[in-house]
Amino acid sequence: MWIKYLEAENLFVAESWKELFEGEGLPVRLLPKLGLENWSDSTEFSIMVPRGREHVADEIVRKL
Repeated sequence: MWIKYLEAENLFVAESWKELFEGEGLPVRLLPKLGLENWSDSTEFSIMVPRGREHVADEIVRKL
C-alpha cells in the first residue's frame, strides 16, 4: 500500500524528489493529480511512499 507523502508543483520537481528518495533506498511512485490519462509536465504530482516507511522519508528530508 502506498500513501501520499508530498505534493510537487510539476513533473520536474516530482522527479527531483523521487531521485533524492530513491538515492537513499526509499522506493517512490509519482501520481499525477489529474489522473494518468490527462497529465503533462506542468501537472501537479503526488509523491507516494510505502505505508510504514514515512519515517524514512522524514529522516531523508531532515538531512537536507
